[in-house]
Amino acid sequence: MNNEPCLLIHCDTLVRTMLPSLRAEMVSRLVSERGLSQSEAARRLGVTRAAISQYVSRKRGVSEVQFSSEISAIIDRWALAVDTGESDINLCDVCKCAKKKFDRI
Repeated sequence: MNNEPCLLIHCDTLVRTMLPSLRAEMVSRLVSERGLSQSEAARRLGVTRAAISQYVSRKRGVSEVQFSSEISAIIDRWALAVDTGESDINLCDVCKCAKKKFDRI
């Protein structure tokens, strides 16, 4: 990651436009690839099982966002963190990846 200063406008854009899709993808991977039940995923994330069901069925959090390989790797690390309880990522990592995409537009 680069060491440019974090600007609120980039984080705001990320939260509004990308985070719902990132979360939906993470939940989908958590259930389909890591084998967590929807109930267990809901418990770990502090949401209802119905919310997890909507993420998995792509009724919630889905947009036309294309994930770079770098963001896809962060989503995998996020799912691993939820599964194991150990994390080495934060929102700034995601935001910096997303900022690269916005800078190209």
